[in-house]
Amino acid sequence: MTLKILVADDEPAVCEVVKLYLEQEGFIVYTAEDGNLALAIETKELPDLLILDVMLPKLSGWELCKMIKRSVPVIFLTAKSAEVDKMTGFSLGADDYITKPFSPRELVARIKAVLRRSGLLQQNGTLLHFTELSINTEAQRVECNEQVAPLSPTEFDLLLFLARHPQLLFSREQLLTNIWGYDFDGDDRTVDATIKRLRHKLNNANYNYIHTVWGKGYKFQVTPK
Repeated sequence: MTLKILVADDEPAVCEVVKLYLEQEGFIVYTAEDGNLALAIETKELPDLLILDVMLPKLSGWELCKMIKRSVPVIFLTAKSAEVDKMTGFSLGADDYITKPFSPRELVARIKAVLRRSGLLQQNGTLLHFTELSINTEAQRVECNEQVAPLSPTEFDLLLFLARHPQLLFSREQLLTNIWGYDFDGDDRTVDATIKRLRHKLNNANYNYIHTVWGKGYKFQVTPK
């Protein structure tokens, strides 16, 4: 069963980043930029988990949470970081409360934790395999030519993102947004440096996996050396 998640946030960049990260993990994702649309989607699609911004236009996250007529896991994702706001969220039945700015990778991990506690997600790992390269998404383990590649969390996220979209070209700006987050204060050299380290750690393979398209960006493609 493919699980469905609704992301309701009035910042399009937040919706886009969260949607991309969750789709990489195999979820079906709906997005809404105001509370009324979120309620309509929730009623029609019956998502398995809701991610709600507190300060949604038209209908706030608090109000939306009160109006939902069924039991469904809820995570608040909001800039409201005061303790009283967190207590309000939990009093409304929220399963987690995450404040902005946030790490997309941490958000995905906490979503999975909530889904496991709800009995909706099993802990079996997902394995991607490309000739000599295998990626276990649950264990965050990469093996290359039968050797474990000691990747950092960011290197793992970058490799997984590219591998999930084989032969698609991504600019440095797109990779910065999708891996480091929409609010990351860095530049293109961050991507280049991480790609260089990643290639070095996969260098024992007889295949190339990450290719540079000069002046445009990077893509994942399996080719013999």
